[in-house]
Amino acid sequence: MNRMTSIGLAVLMTCIGPSSADAQSAGSTYTSTAPKDCRQIGKPSAPDGSTMRVCPGKDGLMVLIAEDDLREIVSVGHNRKAAAEEPAAKIWFAPFNSSETTVEWRAAGAKPFAIIQRWHIADNADPDKQGRPNTKAMLVVTRLPPGPVCHVAYVDAIANPNANELARKAADDFARGFTCRKDEVKIIGTRGRAVELATMR
Repeated sequence: MNRMTSIGLAVLMTCIGPSSADAQSAGSTYTSTAPKDCRQIGKPSAPDGSTMRVCPGKDGLMVLIAEDDLREIVSVGHNRKAAAEEPAAKIWFAPFNSSETTVEWRAAGAKPFAIIQRWHIADNADPDKQGRPNTKAMLVVTRLPPGPVCHVAYVDAIANPNANELARKAADDFARGFTCRKDEVKIIGTRGRAVELATMR
């Protein structure tokens, strides 16, 4: 190998090295939003029993969980007030719903850029033997600061056997460049009943 070839290869590796490293650096860690791991804000209010709690997240961020009329919102911020003012705190799914208590944080190095959380959306057209609606599962990808916090993508967890992988790829590909209030939430993979319910208006 001559000197010019060596220099050329060095330049090529310098050019592709950082992008390859960046592509490989995204990883996941997890936190809990279970009530026992969070701080309750105030007392449940009558008559609907609405509640609010704040849970520790990653990199100084907090997760806000608010429930009202059997519907939840999940938002993220550096404190409760900031989280409550984000676009994510204004997104209510029309059917009854709830989020699971495990939050997956997608991060490049130590800096998280998105969360992924499983939600259960009530399907009134599919009641159980007691007449209560069965629920359909969906993964929600939410972008994180810097910039606003909002939903980026929905992945139907029943229609897509590889839903977790699809949600992680959506977070890695779209969250950092997503413009809240301008870009439309992306439906990733096969569009199933959970996504239909979540996007009802």
